[in-house]
Amino acid sequence: MSLQAHALEWGHGPKTFEVFLEPTCPFSVKAFNKLDALLAKVGEEAVTVKIRLQSQPWHMFSGVIVRCILAASTLPEGKAAAKKILQAVADHREEFEFTDHCTGPNMQATPQEIVERIERYSGVKVSEAFAVPELQTVIKWHCKYARQNGIHVSPTFMVNGLVQPDLGSGDDIAVWAERILS
Repeated sequence: MSLQAHALEWGHGPKTFEVFLEPTCPFSVKAFNKLDALLAKVGEEAVTVKIRLQSQPWHMFSGVIVRCILAASTLPEGKAAAKKILQAVADHREEFEFTDHCTGPNMQATPQEIVERIERYSGVKVSEAFAVPELQTVIKWHCKYARQNGIHVSPTFMVNGLVQPDLGSGDDIAVWAERILS
C-alpha cells in the first residue's frame, strides 16, 4: 500500500519557519495558536510555516495523538484535517494529559478512547487511517527529522533550517516575524 501524508505546511514563501510541537504541551499549544496570525503578518508569499511533530514520552498519550494527527493528514482533507485535530487537542489539552505526567483521570483511558475523543472534538473520523500500519513510516520521519536537527524540547523553532534557541512560545509574533524576514 502506498500511503500519502500531506505535509503540515502553510504558505509558499522562500523563507521557512519550522515549529516542532508536542500537541499536549502547554507551550506548544501557545505557539500553535499563534501560527495563523504569524502567517497573516508575514504573508503566505514570504514564508512557509511547517509543523513538525515532536512526540515526547512524558506526555503519556503523545504517541497516540501524534499518530492521529498524521493519520488525518492522509485523508482527503489532508493537512486541513490534521490541523482540525491539532486545534481540537489544543482546545481540550487537559483532557489528553496526565496530572504531573503520571496521575489523574486519564490513567483509566485507553488509546481507543483517546482516538474516539479526538474524533468527537475535531469532527475528523481518523480511526481507519490510524490503523494503517504503513503510517509508522510518516511517524518515524518526524522523529528522525527532529533528532537529526538536535531537537529535544517543544516547541523548538527553526528559521531557514537553523535552530533558534532564543525564540519561545511566549514571544510576540512580531519577534518571530522579524527573525523570519531578517
